[in-house]
Order: sequence, then structure tokens, then C-alpha cells
Amino acid sequence: MGTYQGNDLKKPTGGRKGKHRKVKRKYELGRYPTETKLGSNEKKKLQRVRGGNYKVKLLVCTYANVLIRSQGMCKKVKILNVVKNPCNKDYDRRGILTKGAIVSTELGLARVTSRPGQDGVVNAVLIEER
Repeated sequence: MGTYQGNDLKKPTGGRKGKHRKVKRKYELGRYPTETKLGSNEKKKLQRVRGGNYKVKLLVCTYANVLIRSQGMCKKVKILNVVKNPCNKDYDRRGILTKGAIVSTELGLARVTSRPGQDGVVNAVLIEER
């Protein structure tokens, strides 16, 4: 079951709008967020979106592309665990990656800069070296 993303439910004043059509349209369909987890095997899913385009959803990840600003280079390193996720406290415990999450890698602490559930890849910037 999908979620509805149409804007015909509420007005800015808090009242309800009258229906302007009897059926919901396909382009008003929303989806539940993809919660990217840490795991041993990387798993991706292709999702067809509006316009015939595709989103690559990363379901399970192991590695991140970490940018080391001091050296001006990028390395693919293993993610050890999720240290903090400002998006949701529960995501720390469950090990779910979103944009802005702080992860522990082989190089040190890094902040995730990509949106793994929509980009299909984990890009991060090193914030504290080991």
C-alpha cells in the first residue's frame, strides 16, 4: 500500500478542502522511505519513478566513498557502525544511514553527504581521523 502525496487534504488555515476529483492519480502516489541498513552484502533496488526514470535505492550497504580533504583524495572504506544519526535517535540503535549520519569507518569518523535511499551510494566526508 502506498502513501498519498496529493495536496487536496488540508488548507493553510487548518480547514479541509473539497475534493476536486473522485480518484487519486498515479503521480500523486508517495512511498515509504528506504531505510538503508549496515550489513555484509550490499543490496540495491531499482525503483521506476515519474517520467520513466529510475532511482537506485540502497537497502544494505558495507562501504562508503570517503573524501579526505587534507589529502584531496577519496577512498572506498568499510563502514564499522553508525555513531550518531541526527535525523532520528532510533536510527542510531538500528544502524540506519541517512544524510547527515555520523559513521565510524576504517579511517575515522565521517559524515554522510549523499542520500543512500535515493542515490544508491554512500558518500561521506572525513571529520575526525584515527
